[in-house]
Amino acid sequence: MIPVLGVDGQKVAVLGLGRSGLSAARALRAGGADVVCWDDGTKGREAAEGEGFTIADLARPGALADCAMLITSPGIPHLYPAPHKAIAAAYEAGVPVDNDIGLFFRSLAASGWDDMDTPPRVIAVTGSNGKSTTSALIAHILDENGTPVQLAGNIGRGVLDIDPPVDGEVIVLELSSYQTELARSLTPDVAVFTNLSPDHLDRHGGQGGYFAAKRRLFAEGGPDRAVIGVDEPEGAFLAGQMSEGNGDGRLIRVSAARKLSGPGWNVYARKGFLAEWRKGRQVGSIDLRGVPGLPGAHNHQNACCAYAAVRALGIAPRIIEKSFHNFKGLPHRSQLIAERNGVKFVNDSKATNVDAAAKALAAFPKIRWICGGLEKDGGLDALKPALGSVVKAYVIGREAEKFALQLPDTASEICTTMEIAVARAAADAEPGDVVLLAPAAASFDQYDNFEQRGDDFAAEVAKLPG
Repeated sequence: MIPVLGVDGQKVAVLGLGRSGLSAARALRAGGADVVCWDDGTKGREAAEGEGFTIADLARPGALADCAMLITSPGIPHLYPAPHKAIAAAYEAGVPVDNDIGLFFRSLAASGWDDMDTPPRVIAVTGSNGKSTTSALIAHILDENGTPVQLAGNIGRGVLDIDPPVDGEVIVLELSSYQTELARSLTPDVAVFTNLSPDHLDRHGGQGGYFAAKRRLFAEGGPDRAVIGVDEPEGAFLAGQMSEGNGDGRLIRVSAARKLSGPGWNVYARKGFLAEWRKGRQVGSIDLRGVPGLPGAHNHQNACCAYAAVRALGIAPRIIEKSFHNFKGLPHRSQLIAERNGVKFVNDSKATNVDAAAKALAAFPKIRWICGGLEKDGGLDALKPALGSVVKAYVIGREAEKFALQLPDTASEICTTMEIAVARAAADAEPGDVVLLAPAAASFDQYDNFEQRGDDFAAEVAKLPG
């Protein structure tokens, strides 16, 4: 645990008692704070009460009057579409609002760091797609190199649940826009921006607000190194803002779409080959085509981002290349579930938006596509350029028919359930085909989360006759 600093003797309120909320409450108590908690659900309140925390409705008049701060969980709206009543009350009372990420950055450094040969460092990864794989890949490379490492944030453990870091350790954080938007302290040593595509627009008041939330990771703390994907205008803009000149070595530009040139530090992938250029000359190259855990151009972008992040820490290219080849990948992200009679079954349930699904579709030549669910804003128009490899779509979800109507030029079948979709796709598939779950939609119409949806896909594949 990382005890929160600067709260001894203060009363601190915690709103939302899921994983991050309870973790924050424990870390605040460990730092000497008097913690009062609230969750709109009885399950969360009972969990906190069972650990001895005081429970009080923080939206009630006067509940925050003597609180030094309010710590809120990332899933609770604090601005758009409207602030939670307790957060609105904090604004009205002048009580600062923060989250566990802000507490982490203000509390990580300890007095013992002065005696360490190499003080611990933090790599923080954000972006729309690929940040989980990129974060896990960075941690994997560091571990393979013998570097002490902990993985936390949206993946692995809660940020305040990690162990106090030891000499030379690196903490890798995956951070969502919900987390970066509100954190009052953001000071990573290396910050990574993978890419940007429309997502969570209602929560951020549009694409501009969404990008602004991501940008805070770079603008608020000024990382020593910035790794920025420049394949979208927002990334190119951010790279321009972070650079002090054409040869600024603090910035590493990344692309999976084109060759990058210039005297700066560039890492890019073209036709399956990763290349690193620095000061006008090539200093590293890796053939990604045979890396089983990183299939497709979208994973090549993840590889470039992870490569750049660990190169910023001085890890040699040969170690990175070896680590790429024994990286297993993550569940629900281009995960090979099975291969039967020459047909591959791939689980990319994490492709919850159109951009992520398009990248998954681009990774394979002949696809039986299982798609559908709770559709996000913007429709499916952006998917059309990626549909050329789709032999047929098998549509699930409560609004499967509406989803299928947006695919007029693609053969489709209304299946509604995963059971039917897997059975029909498997029956139609021929050797060389890939049955791909890449929903391009959220899971909440039929499942609690994308993991449950991916597990259901795997379970249905397991039922198929050998």
